Amino acid sequence: MWRNKGRGIRAKQGVWAALLLTLALIAAACGGAATTTTAVSATTAAEGTTTTAAANNQVSQTGLKFDLIFHDKDASGTFWGVMKNGLDAACAAQGVSCTMIGDPDITKQAALVDTSIANGVDGIILTLPNVDALRDAIQRAADAGIPVVTINSGSDVFATTAAIAHVGQDEFIAGQGAGKRLADDGAKNILCVIHEANNAALQARCDGVEDGAAGATVKRIQVDVANLDAAFETMKTAVSDSSIDAVITLNPDVSIRARDAIGEAGSSAMLATFDLGEEVLNSIEAGTIKFAVDQQQYLQGFLPVVQLALYKQSGLVIGGGHAILTGPGFVDASNVAQVKDGVAAGTR
Repeated sequence: MWRNKGRGIRAKQGVWAALLLTLALIAAACGGAATTTTAVSATTAAEGTTTTAAANNQVSQTGLKFDLIFHDKDASGTFWGVMKNGLDAACAAQGVSCTMIGDPDITKQAALVDTSIANGVDGIILTLPNVDALRDAIQRAADAGIPVVTINSGSDVFATTAAIAHVGQDEFIAGQGAGKRLADDGAKNILCVIHEANNAALQARCDGVEDGAAGATVKRIQVDVANLDAAFETMKTAVSDSSIDAVITLNPDVSIRARDAIGEAGSSAMLATFDLGEEVLNSIEAGTIKFAVDQQQYLQGFLPVVQLALYKQSGLVIGGGHAILTGPGFVDASNVAQVKDGVAAGTR
């Protein structure tokens, strides 16, 4: 039943995403009539994880500056590093100067939006883990004439803000799909591991798991992704309960520690996760992780740059008020070899 929920809308969202990719090529071809062709190199600051990327000397520079503000500090990790690759590629293709900076403290993330406004950027790309904490900052950007595209978390609430578009995954629907797969494999007592406090998207994932795994019991535990050793101990204790027959983590790094915790505890619980990484894919091949939910975060870095460039050039907006979905997809033993090629290329 859950598969049919919003089916027509999601099909259109897939078309919009494909259209946006096509328009990226058009925008790159005709985006900067009276621009220069100076080369800008990619640099990474050690403090604050700021990454600047712009086009090479064969792409006309538009003079536009976009900031991507995310709810973490490390843009080189398993998840955010792939998003950064998408950002870099899109900024190079569009001839845009882009900066990626973040903070896991939502209040500080909002303050970074104000800093970008004060710096006079031309557009802001913003993850939306907590809409209530960021809504006013988005409005301040809009009032300053700076368009905002939200990404990653917040597909169900971005329309309550002044953002012009959202690129991401419907977390509840993704959770439904994961929960159904676990239940179909016989799970009766599922542990859903939340790794960030105050992130509504993670709660939505667990809500979806509970809905999709009809008839199963879903227990939630909190760990800290910034302290994986402590997370390992918490999960090891949790899976020592022999009634737990399935674990789903919401982060690839946490999933590897969950794999190890299950093994050390002598548990027979099956394991699934959200998001990809090289170790996750190796574990899928080895059979120690059942499947992974893929939200294709490369696209979450790439597509917003195209959207903002088109908006600044022509006022174009994709999505018609709905999120442009980049997931969910599922990676298991049947397709893991193909996906590993994408990981090697830095796009998965």
